[in-house]
Amino acid sequence: MYDPINSNVVPIGTFFLSANAVLSLIQELKISIMKSLSIQKTERQYFIDWLRILLILSVFVFHIGMFFNTWGWHVKNPTEYGGMLKNVMIFLHQWRMPLLFLISGAGTFYALGKRTPGRYLGERFKRLMIPFFAGIFVLVPVQVYLEKADQFSSLLSFYPQMFDGVYPSGNFSWHHLWFILYLFVISLFMAPFLKLIRSKGYLRFSLWLEGFASRPLSLNIVVVILIGSQLLLRPYFPENTHALVNDWAYMAFYIIFFLAGFMLLSSKNIIESIRKQKNLYLTEAGLATAMMFSSPYIFANESTADLVWGISSIFLAWSCALAAIGYARQYLNHDSTFRKVANEAIYPFYLLHQPVILVLGFFLIKVEMTDFVRFLLLITSSFGITCALYWFAVRPFNITRIIFGMKPVSRKTKQAMVPEKLELIPQVLIEGRES
Repeated sequence: MYDPINSNVVPIGTFFLSANAVLSLIQELKISIMKSLSIQKTERQYFIDWLRILLILSVFVFHIGMFFNTWGWHVKNPTEYGGMLKNVMIFLHQWRMPLLFLISGAGTFYALGKRTPGRYLGERFKRLMIPFFAGIFVLVPVQVYLEKADQFSSLLSFYPQMFDGVYPSGNFSWHHLWFILYLFVISLFMAPFLKLIRSKGYLRFSLWLEGFASRPLSLNIVVVILIGSQLLLRPYFPENTHALVNDWAYMAFYIIFFLAGFMLLSSKNIIESIRKQKNLYLTEAGLATAMMFSSPYIFANESTADLVWGISSIFLAWSCALAAIGYARQYLNHDSTFRKVANEAIYPFYLLHQPVILVLGFFLIKVEMTDFVRFLLLITSSFGITCALYWFAVRPFNITRIIFGMKPVSRKTKQAMVPEKLELIPQVLIEGRES
C-alpha cells in the first residue's frame, strides 16, 4: 500500500490532481485580482477631486500673490513685497504643480477604462487641445496686450501682431495654458504604452509595488529617480521656462510625478499605506523645508548651497505631495453636492482666472488706494467675476462647454440645470451647517 508520509514516490494521478488544483487556485487568484482592479477603476476617489479643486484654488491665490511680490509678472502692483510673502510663494511653488501632475496621473488611470490608444488620444485632444487653441486666441492675447498696452492703441490693434515674435520679446505666448499643453504631451508619451499597462507583467509589478509601499517611507525611492533626472538634464535646461522646447528638465520632473500618480494612486492598498504614513511624510516635508531655506546660510560655498537647495526642494515636492494625498484620503474622501458642482467648474475656472486677475489688476493700479484694500478688491472681485463668467457664459451652452473642455449636455439635462442654479447656494450652506 502507498504510504504518503514515508514514501519518496509520488503517484502520477495524485501529481496531476495537485497540479490542477494549484493551477485552478492561481487562475481564481488572477480573476479575483482583475475584479478588484476593475472595482477600483469604477469607484470614484472623491479625495482626488477635492485635492484638484483645492490645488486650482491655490493656483488662483498664487497668481494674486504674483501681482504683489517681487517676481516679474505681466501686471504688477506699484509697491512690491518680498519677505514672508516671497518665502510662502517659494514654498508653494515647490510642490503645488508637481502635485497637480500627480493627481492628473491618477485621474488618467480612473478615466482610462478599456479605451484604445486612439480613443484615449482623441478624448485627450478634445479635453485639452480645444481649450488650449481657443485660449491662445481669446484668453492669452488680452494678457500680453495688458503687459504691452503702451505699445498699442487698443486690444484690436494688438491682434494683427499677436504672432510677431515669441514672448517675452515678441507677442506670441500660451502663458498659463502651458499646464494643459504639457498634459497633452504626456498623453502622447503614454499612449503607446497602454497595452503594456494592461499586461500580466504590469499586474505582477503592481502587486509587488503594493507590498513595497507598505514599508515606512519606501516610496521615497521616487525621489532618487527625480534627483537623477535633474542631475542629468538641469545642466542643459536650467530654467523653468514653460516653453516646452527648452524645458525638458522640468518636463521630465512632471512626467515622473504623473507616472507616479498613475501607478501608485491606482491602488487602494498603496493609498491606504500613504494614509497610514501621512505624518511621516509631513515631518519629512517640514525637515526638507527647513533645510532648503537654511542652506544659503549653512553653506558658504554657493554651488554647495545651490545643490542642497535643489535636493531639498525635490524632497519637499515629493513629501508634501504624499502628505497631501494621505490627509486628503483621511479627511476628504466623501461626496457632496458642492463637490460635483466645483469639480465640473474647476477646469474652466483655471482657464479664466488669470486673464480676469490681470484685467482687474490693470485698472486697480490706476486708482489711488492702500495696498490692503487693493488686495481685498482684487481677490474678491476676480474670484466672483471668474465664477460668474463660468456660471452664466460657459456652463449653460454646449458650444462654450466644449471650448472650455467640458462635456456637452442634452436638452433634458439643460432643463434640469435651471432650478439647480436657484438652489445651489442654499443647498451648499445647508450642507456646511450639517457637516
